[in-house]
Amino acid sequence: MAKKPSPADSFKSIQILSAKAQSLWTKAKERMHATHPAPDAAEPVTPPAGRKNVMKIEISAVTAAKVTCTIILVLSVAWLLIAIRDSLLILFLSFFIAIVIDYNVRWLERWNVPRSIAVWLIYLVFLSVIVFLIASLIPIVAAQLQELARYINNQADSFLINPNVHLPFVPETVNGRLTDIVQNTLQNLGIKDRASALLQFGQKLSTVAESSIGYAAQLAGGVFGFFVNLILILFLSFFIQLEREKIIDFFRSILPADYRSYFDNKADAIYQKMSQWFRGQLILCISIGVLVFIALKILGMPYALTLALLAAFTEFIPYAGPIFGAIPAVIIAFSQFGFVWGLVVAGVYYVIQLCENNILVPLIMKHAVGLSPISIMFGMLVGVSFPSVIHPVIGIILAVPATAVLTIFVHDFYVLRRRK
Repeated sequence: MAKKPSPADSFKSIQILSAKAQSLWTKAKERMHATHPAPDAAEPVTPPAGRKNVMKIEISAVTAAKVTCTIILVLSVAWLLIAIRDSLLILFLSFFIAIVIDYNVRWLERWNVPRSIAVWLIYLVFLSVIVFLIASLIPIVAAQLQELARYINNQADSFLINPNVHLPFVPETVNGRLTDIVQNTLQNLGIKDRASALLQFGQKLSTVAESSIGYAAQLAGGVFGFFVNLILILFLSFFIQLEREKIIDFFRSILPADYRSYFDNKADAIYQKMSQWFRGQLILCISIGVLVFIALKILGMPYALTLALLAAFTEFIPYAGPIFGAIPAVIIAFSQFGFVWGLVVAGVYYVIQLCENNILVPLIMKHAVGLSPISIMFGMLVGVSFPSVIHPVIGIILAVPATAVLTIFVHDFYVLRRRK
């Protein structure tokens, strides 16, 4: 006889059927949502009119404290850098000198010259050239300014006593009008007064020629400060040269291990750029000095060696340096041989400058640093834009090597962007 189902078994069957029905209903709803998404989920809910969207940002006290500390730290570091900017500039110049003379120091070391003696030999040669230029050039320029002033006075006196301009193949009426124009111009300009002022300036310059080094230091911003900064820079560069391996190891030790290979590559690239710039600049200076010396000797100009050394030394200043080097030579030519010879000397310097820009610079400097004239000019403008931080002359001199070093990191940034 079959067993009659109990109420408990019936209830259990109802539960199983209910669970299966619930699972089927859930699957059906998922399929409906997959094939027909709800419009409310696709479209943003527009708030009722008159209500504004309010975004709430919760900042914890710890986050606010971290942000405040970061801002205070950044401002403190900025204030510290501004306060010690003169010391940082001295340190930067010391590293710069140590890097640019490193090639010559290594060359002397190959000849079994100790490193310390090699550095002092380079200092001795460089300072000897500067002292020779200052001690010899200022008296020469002072004397020639006085000669030029006397020449202008004599020519103005002789013309004003008997004013006469006579140009060949020109009608007399035109010559008469030119005579009146020149006479009125000389009288209105007060050329004799200006010549007297030039004579007084030359006399004052000659009185300080005996202490010309101190006078040049005063022009550089104070005797005491100039010599103190110069001694500090030279001594720091000397010790940087002696401890160069230890300094490199120190910077490598404070960097994370992942960045040390990058540091080694960039340090070597910077060293190569700076060394190439200095070697190229040195070759360029020697070339210009030799060309100027030969040209002045052919023309029979006095003080050819001093003027050639000045032209070579001012070649460190891009573009403007040759102009500074030509001014004393033109003054000497005007005072010694007259107006026409002064124009001839100016023309010779101009031809040398053309040869430099079109032959020497493309062959030497572009191969050494690989910079375009636009980059160099922009770097020079930046170098003279902060006279309170760095002297404009130093800024112009450092413009080329600083721009060359900056291009290394700009190239890395460009390569990284292309990879992305």
